[in-house]
Amino acid sequence: MYAIVDIAGQQFKVEKEKKIYVHHLQANEGDAIEFEKVLLIDNGEKDIKIGAPVLEGAKVTAKVLTHVKGDKVIVFKKKRRKGYKVKNGHRQQFTQIQIENIEG
Repeated sequence: MYAIVDIAGQQFKVEKEKKIYVHHLQANEGDAIEFEKVLLIDNGEKDIKIGAPVLEGAKVTAKVLTHVKGDKVIVFKKKRRKGYKVKNGHRQQFTQIQIENIEG
């Protein structure tokens, strides 16, 4: 059984007991959170529910495991023959969640 869920503006395919990384959520570690923007639910049988755009009454519950930073991305800008060089870095904030239940 899996579902397609909109979490923080991105769509994720989630299954029960799976761990995924999403963009930083404003929740403490150990908190239970619910996502109600469920776009699709597949039970593994011939029963596939598709929302238009979301399914009414469907929700996915998850538990926040930890907040982490992603790998560093280097941004290097240069203009040749002008003496212009700028080097910046960025590390994206992520939240690791574990899917606990999918209700359709």
